[in-house]
Amino acid sequence: MIFQEPVSPTVPSKKLNLPHGAAVPIGGQTKPETIEAMAGDWQSFNFRPIRESQVSRAMTRRYFSDLDKYAESDVVIIGAGSCGLSAAYCLAKARPDLKIAIVEAGVAPGGGAWLGGQLFSAMVMRKPADAFLREIGVAYEEDGDDSNYVVVKHAGLFTSTLLSKVLQFPNVKLFNATAVEDLITRPREDGTIQIAGVVTNWTLVSSNFQSLVSGHH
Repeated sequence: MIFQEPVSPTVPSKKLNLPHGAAVPIGGQTKPETIEAMAGDWQSFNFRPIRESQVSRAMTRRYFSDLDKYAESDVVIIGAGSCGLSAAYCLAKARPDLKIAIVEAGVAPGGGAWLGGQLFSAMVMRKPADAFLREIGVAYEEDGDDSNYVVVKHAGLFTSTLLSKVLQFPNVKLFNATAVEDLITRPREDGTIQIAGVVTNWTLVSSNFQSLVSGHH
């Protein structure tokens, strides 16, 4: 798999609208059932029937459609940790005209940001990072009026909130369980080298191949 820059540049846009107020479901027709309405009738509750082939087609059709769409991306972010997700949020909000692909080697995005450090759950963030917490709606505490930092009660609250907001942008696609194996470079007219894309593979394939090669040394 290859992610690289598009052939023609995109035109900047001044739109700053966020998609987070969009109603669900996005497409199709769904009976507007609520948990409250179903709560009193659990005896007759059941899931609607579905075939395994429907599940496979629904997943693969969307995945490969996204892969085709983002094969040429304006921005490729390597790693979906706190820095990568924060960068994706700011870029997607400021530039809804950009196609932004996030490539994360792990199955679970978030990197080490699910804990605050040393296996403790609270996350300490130095000011002025508190402005970003207010931006995404994450509550925090201050250790005194003159403190240089704020504390989020659990790092997972920050990471899950940021991740959910990033994934709701229509111009962002996260490819997790995907490893970057190489860079695509092109020479510029002035003799310098331009990074024009990345070469990727599924993490499981990449790691098993590397282990196989290492085993023959």
